[in-house]
Amino acid sequence: MSAPLVETTGIEIVEESQRTARPRDLFWPWFAANVSVFGMSYGSWVLGFGISFAQAVVVSLIGIVISFALCGLIAIAGKRGSAPTMILSRAAFGVHGQKVPGIVSWLTSIGWETMLAISAVLATATVFQALGLASGTAVLVIATLVIAAIIVTASVLGYHTIMRIQSVLTWATGAMTIVFMVLTIPHIDLAAVASAPSGSVQQMVGALVMVMTGFGLGWINIAADWSRYQRRSTSDGAIVAWNTIGGSAAPVILVVFGLLLAGSDADVMARIGDDPVGTLVTLLPLWALIPFWIVAVLTLVSGAVNGIYSSGLTLLSLGIRIPRPAAAFLDGAILTAGTIWVVFFATSFIGPFQSFLITLGVPIASWAGILIADVLTRRRDYDEAALFDPSGRYGSVDWISIVTFAATSLVGWGLVVNSYAEDAPWNNWQGYLLEPLRMGTFVDDPAGAYWDGTWAYANLGVLFALVASFLITLLARRGRIRQQERDA
Repeated sequence: MSAPLVETTGIEIVEESQRTARPRDLFWPWFAANVSVFGMSYGSWVLGFGISFAQAVVVSLIGIVISFALCGLIAIAGKRGSAPTMILSRAAFGVHGQKVPGIVSWLTSIGWETMLAISAVLATATVFQALGLASGTAVLVIATLVIAAIIVTASVLGYHTIMRIQSVLTWATGAMTIVFMVLTIPHIDLAAVASAPSGSVQQMVGALVMVMTGFGLGWINIAADWSRYQRRSTSDGAIVAWNTIGGSAAPVILVVFGLLLAGSDADVMARIGDDPVGTLVTLLPLWALIPFWIVAVLTLVSGAVNGIYSSGLTLLSLGIRIPRPAAAFLDGAILTAGTIWVVFFATSFIGPFQSFLITLGVPIASWAGILIADVLTRRRDYDEAALFDPSGRYGSVDWISIVTFAATSLVGWGLVVNSYAEDAPWNNWQGYLLEPLRMGTFVDDPAGAYWDGTWAYANLGVLFALVASFLITLLARRGRIRQQERDA
């Protein structure tokens, strides 16, 4: 029987007859969402930490692969429980307790999908201006509305439509990305790339955290959404492998190539922050701009579609009682509003975005550590009814998980700083543990306040939240999980 045009399945358990996906099917949504040339922009941002090309390559490869492998571990829950990520997380936090990290997850997804839509709009304006076709407010308005409409429509149609779209986009975008790389090879200056001085261990750690939050950790809160249609007999190893391969295959190549481009051209380094994709597009000859622009926009839209689809599911998991398509449409309206605000009124793009990544990256890392420990500890499938019943075996609130989540997040925020204080002053409250721990000093310079110290910008808080919450959960909740399984 063919899949329906509009997916009506929301946060309920997927029926056994619908669990027909194969592990290799996971490759398509993860690859299509991460093959975007936006990944090349990270080359500039990684080098911005003051490290050498060789150090940047090591940091990027480790950060990308490990972060997507963590997504694969959480995707195991989707295969076992056949429900969205934030529903399965109730086994660790309780049916109502899950709403605490659920709100953070929803904000993260909304932020990511809006960022991708913004990048697509800015790239459109840049290409049209370069070709002399049109420029100004009219182009921005039309681009915003068209791009938002595509994202919302695909998200409303749902899982089956998205999987079909992603399988097609994978080939088209992959091929055009290779063409882009071939055409821009003449811009690479290996001597300039090699001349970048080496940075410290602390600078490498800071770059590593940025890469992890920008790639796998940015998607980790929706990882099980794409594996819930898998057969329960599928091996856990296959789920992890295809998630990791699909998510990291393109970024490891794109980021390294981005390192070569950014390290070769100081102008690219300077402009890429305000318009990542648009800056890269201008490296191409005029004849290649239109086809490349189409593919670049589609790859950004592809990632945004994944985000809107999952943010709609997260919204439903918070107790909003509306159909899944309506939830996707509502989040799409928020995306459109956010895109309009940034494109027309915000003075900086990358500053607030990077600040946002680190801030929400801390609690998301904490949540991920807790859920990964929960998944690895369990030996049986989930009690489906109990995931929706506060009086069931998972309870209303799991206070061990809630306290762990809150404590590791509070400590984590104290170990990260806002690197974009002028662009995102609302985040200047972070870093409150650095001075007490003698890891950094806040300098209130009239010319611009900043943090001084070797560990100040390493953003250790994200890694701390991930590792500490994992270890605490592994030890403190093992007995509770075993009791839940004995009660099955």
